[in-house]
Amino acid sequence: MSSPHNKSESVAEALDALDRGVEPDRMVLRDAVRALLTELSRRAPGRSVEVRVPPFGAIQCVPGPRHTRGTPPNVVETDPKTWLLVATGRLGWDDALRDGRLRASGIRTDITEYLPLSG
Repeated sequence: MSSPHNKSESVAEALDALDRGVEPDRMVLRDAVRALLTELSRRAPGRSVEVRVPPFGAIQCVPGPRHTRGTPPNVVETDPKTWLLVATGRLGWDDALRDGRLRASGIRTDITEYLPLSG
């Protein structure tokens, strides 16, 4: 597993690749996604919302009622590149929802108060 310092660097490296119009290296993108998910779980500790970024990670976060069985009632799901852009403030939450790049179901899924994150 990469060190936290390397994971922070991976966010910058992945964003740089996207800025240049190239696909980020898969391992760099994975580390960037995980670093940003880790930061979200640190900023919003809890278990009421599940944030999924397949295939690289999923966390539970946000204070509130805890989910324990079956399909979680509050789920945010997106692809790795969209997560990277939304989590760093380069793509707005509402824009990602409107474009269908981010799906949020449940009354507690608006996590914009915790964004943008730093890796």
